[in-house]
Amino acid sequence: MKRLITVALATLFFCNAFAQTYTLKEYENLALDNSKSLKIAQERINAAENLKKAAFTQFLPSFQAVGSYTWNQKNISLLSQDALLPVGSKMADGSFGFTADQISNKWTVIEGQPVPLDADGVPFDPKKNPEKILWKQYAYLPKSELTYDVHNIFAAGIGFTQPIFMGGKVREFYNMAKSSEQIAKLQQENEQEELIISVDQAYWTTVSLINKKKLAEKYTELLSTLEKHVQAAVDEGVATKGDLLNVKVKLNEANLALTRATNGVALSKMALFRVCGLPLDGDYSLADEDIQQTDAKELEAGYDIAKAIDNRVEIRQLEQLEKISHSQVNIARSRFMPNIVASANYLVTNPNSFNGFENKFKGMFSAGVAVTIPIFHFGDRIYSLRNAKSEEKIVGYRIEETKELINLQVTQANFKVREANKKLESAQSNIAAADENLRLAELSYKEGLITVSDLLAAQTAWISANSEKIDAGIEVRMCELYLKKAVGISNLENR
Repeated sequence: MKRLITVALATLFFCNAFAQTYTLKEYENLALDNSKSLKIAQERINAAENLKKAAFTQFLPSFQAVGSYTWNQKNISLLSQDALLPVGSKMADGSFGFTADQISNKWTVIEGQPVPLDADGVPFDPKKNPEKILWKQYAYLPKSELTYDVHNIFAAGIGFTQPIFMGGKVREFYNMAKSSEQIAKLQQENEQEELIISVDQAYWTTVSLINKKKLAEKYTELLSTLEKHVQAAVDEGVATKGDLLNVKVKLNEANLALTRATNGVALSKMALFRVCGLPLDGDYSLADEDIQQTDAKELEAGYDIAKAIDNRVEIRQLEQLEKISHSQVNIARSRFMPNIVASANYLVTNPNSFNGFENKFKGMFSAGVAVTIPIFHFGDRIYSLRNAKSEEKIVGYRIEETKELINLQVTQANFKVREANKKLESAQSNIAAADENLRLAELSYKEGLITVSDLLAAQTAWISANSEKIDAGIEVRMCELYLKKAVGISNLENR
C-alpha cells in the first residue's frame, strides 16, 4: 500500500513539474488567451459588426407608432354670439342672390333698370353694399351648436417610412460600416502579431539570460577551482600572494555577475509571465532553455516585394480607409441629389371631424411620397465635396508612402538576417578557438609555462566568446521573426 502511495505521489509530482514547463507556442497561446488588449480589440470588432447591421437596416422601412393626450382649458366656438344668416336664392350663374319678394327694400328705376333703395331711400349696388339689403327671412345659427368640446383630445397613429432614393448615401454608409469592421479585424490581427513578437522577445531574452547564468556559474566554478590551486601553490611557495589576489578579484567579479544574471533571469521571467497573463511569482520553465541555436532563413532571392506589401496589415488597413474616404466623397456628392421617401400612416383621433364633430374614436389611412430637392446653400455642399476629395487623396499618398517604407523595411530586415547569421558563424568559430585556447592555457599553467594572469585572460576570453555566441543565437531568432513580420508572414498560422 505504501508503495502504491509513493508511486502515485511521484507520478503527481512529475505531472505537476511537466505542466510547469511551457514551449514558446504555449506561452504565445497563453498570451493570446489572457491579453486584455486583444479582448478590447474583440469588443471593437463586435461594435463594428453591430454598426454594420445597424447601417443595413437603413435600407428597410421604419415602422413607428405614436400616441398623445392633450387637455385644453377652453372649448372651441366658431361664433362669438348667435347669428342670423339671410335666406336668398341660387342664381342662374350659380352665385348667391335674391329676388324682389325676398327683401323689404323699395325700388326705383334708373336708366330703365330697377335699383333697390336703402333705408334712407338712396339707391345702392347690392353687390358692392350687401349690408344695405333688408332681408325678409333669416336662418338662425345658435352659438351653442357651433361650440365643440375639445377639453380632452386623444390621438394615436401607426405608420412606416420607406426611403426610395437618398442620393446613394444609405449604400455608402453601409459600405463604410463594412470597411470599419474590416479595420477592426485587421487591428486585432496586428495586435496579435505585436503580442506574439513581445512574447518571443521576452521568451528568448529569458533563454539568453538563463544560458548566461549557467555560463556565469561555470565561470565561477572555474575560478573557484583556480583559487584552490593558486592557494595551494602559494602555500608551497611557487606562487605569489599577488596571483592569489588577482584570482580572488576575478572570483568576486564573477560572483557579482552571477548575482546579476540570477536577478536578470527572475526579472525577465516576470516580464514574460506578465505578457502571458501568468502569476508573476510563478515557477514556470522554458522548454528551449538548452536548445542549440540555428541559422535564420533569409528571403528567397526571387521573393515578390509586391506580395509582401499586399500581406502587410498596415496596407490592408489603409486600403479600407481609402474605401471609407471614397464613400465619404460619394456621400458629399449625394447632397446635390434629391431625396425621395414614401410613407403610409393610419391616424385615430377623439374627437374627430370625419362626420361632423364627434367625441368618438375614428381614423383614416394616408399614403404619400415626399421629394426634397436641394437648391442653394451658399456653396456648403461644394466645399464639403472638395474636402472629402482632399481626404481621399491624403489616404492615397499615405498608401504610396507606406509601400515605400515597407520596401525599405523588408530590405533592411533581410540584411540584418544575413548579418546575424555571419555573427553567429563568427561566434561559433570563436567558441572553438576559445575552448582550445583555454585548454592549452590550463595545460601550460599546470606545466608552469604561463602565469596566473595568462590563465585568467584565457578564461575571460572564453566566457566572452560564449556570451557572444548566446547573444548571436538569440539575435538570429529575433531577426528571422522581424523578417517574417516585415514580409507580412503571419505568426498566427497553425494555431
